[in-house]
Amino acid sequence: MTGSTPATPPVPPSQDQGLDPAHAAAPRGLEVRDLTVRITGRTVLDHVTFTVPPGRRVGLIGASGSGKSMTALALMGLEPAGAHVDGSIRIDGAELVGLPDRARARYRGARIGMVFQEPGTALDPLRRVGAQIAEPLRLHRGLERRAAAAAAQELAVAVGLPDPGSLLRQYPHQLSGGQRQRISIAMAMAGSPDLLVADEPTTALDVTTQARILDLFEQLSTSTGSGMLFVTHDLAVLARIADEVVVLDAGRVVEQGSVASLLAAPQHPATVALVDAARATTRRTS
Repeated sequence: MTGSTPATPPVPPSQDQGLDPAHAAAPRGLEVRDLTVRITGRTVLDHVTFTVPPGRRVGLIGASGSGKSMTALALMGLEPAGAHVDGSIRIDGAELVGLPDRARARYRGARIGMVFQEPGTALDPLRRVGAQIAEPLRLHRGLERRAAAAAAQELAVAVGLPDPGSLLRQYPHQLSGGQRQRISIAMAMAGSPDLLVADEPTTALDVTTQARILDLFEQLSTSTGSGMLFVTHDLAVLARIADEVVVLDAGRVVEQGSVASLLAAPQHPATVALVDAARATTRRTS
């Protein structure tokens, strides 16, 4: 992390996006109820239920294939073609399940931002990274080109990028993995989302860069007041970043509670396995 002072958080998007005014006046964060996703007749998420209150950091954890990334994609309305989604996904009281894609797209970036595991998924290799941060600023906040460029530089400072005036003129392949991930985070934060979904955002990073990115997520969550859903398979990572944990196994929520309680007394075999793996990692690195 650099010693740069974070930029002033962007102004939240207007509330006239098809939301119930009563809900807009009293934000409730993310509420997921009985979320079920079926693909070609196979149930990949089975009545998943959890909440992310405003300003809270909730971890979604599970082994490979447990349904973590599918949950994140369903929140964004980016589930695979042919997937059938039931249940309820509400952001500040506004129902997202069942919305036409055009209406759902209005929530992406502006109300829910997403950071992917591999920045290459989110970054266009043929465009300068500054233009890629500026695009959601223009789209979701209505900024003119010059104002968007200035705000993009402020976001680059906020996510701890060195010499942003020069770096933002570069292309993704010219940056390190940690720098590309910071660009991805800046893009996700550009629309001042109410909720930030981070899907395994540190898995591909070295230990030192991973620690810096986790510090950055904590700083951004605190400074902006955004809720955060942090998706990972690593309970040791969640112990650093999350307030609460939701454990998935085979597409179902099998346990949830505070990080401390799950570490101290895991109940479900899937949670026990995750705790054992976290403790083994701690022993190897200590």
